[in-house]
Amino acid sequence: MGSASQPDWRGAYGSAGAAADWSIKDIVAHLTGWRRRTVARLQAAQRGEREPPSPWPAHLDADVDLDAVNAWIYESNHERPVREVLDESHDVFQQMFAAIEGLPDEVLSDPAHHLPWLEAESVKPSDFFAHFHEEHEQDMRAWLARGEKQ
Repeated sequence: MGSASQPDWRGAYGSAGAAADWSIKDIVAHLTGWRRRTVARLQAAQRGEREPPSPWPAHLDADVDLDAVNAWIYESNHERPVREVLDESHDVFQQMFAAIEGLPDEVLSDPAHHLPWLEAESVKPSDFFAHFHEEHEQDMRAWLARGEKQ
């Protein structure tokens, strides 16, 4: 619960307007949807397995139609309660951290071979958070700033 000095934004997280028709909850669900794929890929790399299938339906190909994948993630999560979306985001973050920590040295020393989807020569935090900073952080900060002025 919020107080006069610490507002409770949880109820407003589901309100559209953070990024066009998307709410903060929708953005969090979007990031979590993509992060789920990252976790599955990292876990497969830990086990020395091939890249697993994506968490969305097989007919959706992120390399061909990114907008269709994003629309599927949105439709799959839009009606979910805010608390559920935030809890899932937290859980998936923890899974991602554990998966990164559990990567064998040979994967970390040669990510171009073991993690070709990263398209990187080394594993660094920006590989996992750049999309948020480049595409969503500004919208979320602006939305939060608007709320603080109300």
